[in-house]
Amino acid sequence: MIKPRVVLLFGGQSGEHQISCATAASVLEAIDRDRFEVIPIGITTDGQWVKVPDDAALYRMENGEGAVIKSAGETVSFWAGTNALMGVGSLPEEYRAGGVVEAEDLGRIDVVLPLLHGPFGEDGFIQGYLESCDVRYVGCGVAASAVCMDKHLTKTVLRASGIAVGRWTQIPDRLWQQDRSLALEQAASVGPVVYVKPNRAGSSLGVSRVDDLSDLEQAIEQARVHDPNVIVEAEVKGREIECGVLEFADGPRASVCGEIAVSGNNSFYDFKHKYQVHDAVQIKCPTQLPENIAKQIQEISVEAFEAVRAEGLARVDFFYQEASGEVILSEINTMPGMTPWSMYPGLWAASGVQYRDLLTQLIEAALARPSGLR
Repeated sequence: MIKPRVVLLFGGQSGEHQISCATAASVLEAIDRDRFEVIPIGITTDGQWVKVPDDAALYRMENGEGAVIKSAGETVSFWAGTNALMGVGSLPEEYRAGGVVEAEDLGRIDVVLPLLHGPFGEDGFIQGYLESCDVRYVGCGVAASAVCMDKHLTKTVLRASGIAVGRWTQIPDRLWQQDRSLALEQAASVGPVVYVKPNRAGSSLGVSRVDDLSDLEQAIEQARVHDPNVIVEAEVKGREIECGVLEFADGPRASVCGEIAVSGNNSFYDFKHKYQVHDAVQIKCPTQLPENIAKQIQEISVEAFEAVRAEGLARVDFFYQEASGEVILSEINTMPGMTPWSMYPGLWAASGVQYRDLLTQLIEAALARPSGLR
């Protein structure tokens, strides 16, 4: 029996390159080798695709430091309109000048598992490229990936669907460049305490909590390092609850609810807490919630998944305000982290779907899904 050939695609050009490599390390260790043939492909920070060793130890994050994909001059790529992966070596000048390419055929590819976080990977960029090459892939399509990468668009779509998302405003690059005073006034109007974030980034990169509005300008500049467009969200005091969504043959299902608690005054779940200072973070999977609240969060998670036309998987993040019983959706992650300390695999393990089976379900769902419009 021929095994499906699965490309694990990781690294990438975003600030989450090292997180992507750490996710790949976990997947390489857990994927069912009896079912799938695995081909690891790394993407360098300047966008080169490289065939890399099938060795999880090379890509782990240790002591807060992660791996970086590098190229020795040999690259690979899909050829448009096919599902063939071709390898191209370091070409002599005469071949490059003449436009002649000698390529090694690395064979058919059945499905790609794009373990890419952030821009140029989780935002529809890779998904569109794979669609043009007629290659199946795990996860959301172009539109859902693009919408969910853009926090302003996510909230706009969800609010239009009747889902509570809290107060926010967007500070576009043009506004910041042309009228900084108006931009700061607009940001300050959201609330006395706000979170300033890059509009299109993950892993809490560039995120600041602002208690003193005189610090807004600096926080916006910090966020703009990662994205020229910035979003400012009002603080929502409540428990941070997360729920995983996984697509099955009969439709998407929600996992149990999990909770993140960060110790320390004025702390929030930032990059440091996610990937470096694990002792300050308590993750509960499942967490204790009133039955009606847990059910409501699960129902909203699936509703949001379908509102953005997501596919495959997503992690949906919420704030739960115990005093009022209000549930507010924070964001949707279409390619959540899969590291040993990540919430998404933990949510599904607590729901009875272990890591290896989770990967198998994701890959088989992608193999069953038609390419093109659907």
